[in-house]
Amino acid sequence: MANGIAPELVKHTHNILQGLTASPYPDLPSPESTKRRASVAFIIRIKPSYSHWPSSSSDTATKLDDLNEYFAQDWVQHGEPEALFIKRAARKGDKWTSHIALPGGKRDPEDADDQAAAVREAWEEVGVDLEKYAIPCGNLPQRLVTTHWGKKPLMVLCPYVFLLTAHQIPPLKLQPTEVAATHWVPLRSLLSPTQRTVAFEDMSSRLANQETGVKKWMLGMILGKMMFAAIDLLPTESLHSAETPAPDSAVQLQDNRRARPTMSSRLSALASRVYRSDVFDQFPPPPKEGPLLLWGLTLGVVSDFLDLIPPHDALTLWTYPTFTTLDVRLVVWLMTYRFKDRKRAELQAGTALMHKPAFGAVSESMASSAVMVPKPDGSETPNAARPDETGLHGLGTGSMVGDTKGRKAAVATMLEGYVEWIASLLLPEVADRGRYYDIVRRAVAVALAGRAGLLAVLVVVMWRRSRGRR
Repeated sequence: MANGIAPELVKHTHNILQGLTASPYPDLPSPESTKRRASVAFIIRIKPSYSHWPSSSSDTATKLDDLNEYFAQDWVQHGEPEALFIKRAARKGDKWTSHIALPGGKRDPEDADDQAAAVREAWEEVGVDLEKYAIPCGNLPQRLVTTHWGKKPLMVLCPYVFLLTAHQIPPLKLQPTEVAATHWVPLRSLLSPTQRTVAFEDMSSRLANQETGVKKWMLGMILGKMMFAAIDLLPTESLHSAETPAPDSAVQLQDNRRARPTMSSRLSALASRVYRSDVFDQFPPPPKEGPLLLWGLTLGVVSDFLDLIPPHDALTLWTYPTFTTLDVRLVVWLMTYRFKDRKRAELQAGTALMHKPAFGAVSESMASSAVMVPKPDGSETPNAARPDETGLHGLGTGSMVGDTKGRKAAVATMLEGYVEWIASLLLPEVADRGRYYDIVRRAVAVALAGRAGLLAVLVVVMWRRSRGRR
């Protein structure tokens, strides 16, 4: 392949899409407790370079139905793969308000299947006609999305992959009540270690009935916030909806795409107005775009794709979820240290363990897959298809495709495995299988018990001192 912006990444994208098309992941049946299903579209395009721009002829507006024919084009080989993300509109009561996501939504009765739902939602939300301008390239692992730490199932999420093979497509058309903005982001930046960061989430949002008021305040005081791995997106092309309403307002504004002001930002703005002799803010500077953080459920879907790209090192770019309160964070670190140390050793050794369920009742995702089980003679036999649970808030799931020889998805590998004997004493219900979130739940309990013990000691000391003064 000729030199280009990201020639190896273009080649890998071609191979991955061929593998997904030839060997799609199996469908995950809906549980009896909920029949709701939703689909998202992971839309990929090749952005051409300046020096190898495609012809302006009508051919570039025509969809190619063959992957090999599309990737054989000179401008494609010199281009760069990008994925389409949306920023959801801010809506009160919406669990995923203002989140970075993929185009998609719930499956309607008139949809022929889950893929048809993804196609329809992409058209309704962002105005992309996938049937006319893209070819379907299989799917990524489906997952059961739950809340309340895995106790309440919400829906089955079905991610489908599409490749835009027509360079010239009509402008995107954003649905104002659903989408605040769209962003094309290079796969290269999604893989970059410099774009890795963390996202903070209130514990109350992990519950089935998202707590507010006093309950939310108490949860924040007890556990603080959770810290999740995230990617700070660097779009090459963005489109904002001028019609998206601001939250709780009939005025058509784009305020929902701005970062919420904090006390620090307000004081900084006041100082800036004083410095500019504009105390009454008559000439305000243009507002800055807030960070575009990809995390949680959408990051889990995207990480499944990123881990298919050689050298399959998504594990090195990921951080473990934890809490912000120092005592809980310290106990979590101590109790998960041996577990994480073993995961690092497995990563360095390139070990691929047998696929097993990952997190028990605390999972927020699930994928059904046929697992190759090693036999004593060194051969492998397919195990019966069964659900594999993978991670709080949908992080990571499933097995690899194509020529990746059965390796598991990155985050799933990092979050499940063998527990050292100390951890097994704390986790008798999982015996020889280590689940990161099982250990975290115990760590939270230990930290809270430590707080209660310290409080009891303080009460006893104060009581004794008060008696001694009498």
